[in-house]
Amino acid sequence: MTKQRRTISGRTAVVTGAASGIGRALARRLSAYGCPVAVADVNEQGLKETEASLRGPALLRVLDVSDADAQREFAAEVREWAPRPLGAVFNNAGVALGSTVLDAVVEDDDWLWNINFHGVVNGTRAFLPILVDQDEGVIVNTSSVFGLVGMPGQSAYCAAKFAVRGFTDSLRQELRGTGVSAVNVHPGGVNTNIVRNGRFHEEPGGPTKEQMIKDFAAITRTQPDKAAAIIHRGVEAGKARILVGPDAYLFDALARIAPTRYYDVLDRLESTLRKRASR
Repeated sequence: MTKQRRTISGRTAVVTGAASGIGRALARRLSAYGCPVAVADVNEQGLKETEASLRGPALLRVLDVSDADAQREFAAEVREWAPRPLGAVFNNAGVALGSTVLDAVVEDDDWLWNINFHGVVNGTRAFLPILVDQDEGVIVNTSSVFGLVGMPGQSAYCAAKFAVRGFTDSLRQELRGTGVSAVNVHPGGVNTNIVRNGRFHEEPGGPTKEQMIKDFAAITRTQPDKAAAIIHRGVEAGKARILVGPDAYLFDALARIAPTRYYDVLDRLESTLRKRASR
C-alpha cells in the first residue's frame, strides 16, 4: 500500500505533555516549522518555559489529560483560537511506574492508566471531530517500545502502551477512505525525565529508584530533539508507525524473531551496557 504524504508544517498543531521531554521538543520543532502550537501539560511552570521558547503563535493550557471534560473544553478552545487549520494532534503525555504484578498498588496502576491510555483516548475523542469535519489532519499517539514487548516490572506501563497501539491501529482502519489518519509512535530510550518523575516500588534486594534512573540514563540513545525530528518527518512521510531510536528497531525485530525469548537477549544487552557505563 502506497504511503500518503501529509503536510503538517505550517498548520496548527496540538501537543500534550509539552512541559518537557519529547513534548517540549515537538512543540519547539513544529513552531520552528511555522505551526501555531497549542501546548498542554499538568506542569504549569514547565509549560510556561516551553511556551516562552516557541517562535510563533502559541496557546497554553494547564491540563490533566485524564479529565475527558477538560480535554473537550481544550479542543473547543483550540477550534476557536487556531489561526490555521488543525494539522496534527500529538497525544504525547505519559508517566512511568515500576512494580511487579504481585506487589502492584492498584491506585498507582490506575494513575498510570488514566494518563497513558485514557489520556490518549480522551485527546483523540476530543479532537477527532474537528479533523473529521475538515476531512484532513492526523492523530499521533505515543505508544512505546514497551507497546511492542512485555517487560518485567512494567506490567501496567506495557499494558497501557499496548492498549494505545491497539486503539490507534483500530482508529486508523476506521479512517480509511477519509482525509484523516492515525499514527502510532514507538519511542525507545529517550533522554527525558519520565523515569525520574515516575512512581516505583522498591523491593528488598532490588534496585533503588536512583539506580533505575541511572540505568535508564545508561541505555538511552536518543535525545528529545532527535526524537521530535524523527516523529515530525515520519508523520509527514505518511508513516502509520514510527519507531524512534536504534533500540526501537531492535525491540521491534526481537518481538518478531523471538516473540517468547526476546527478554533473554535484552537482559544480556542491558548487562553489557551497564558494565560500559560503570567504567
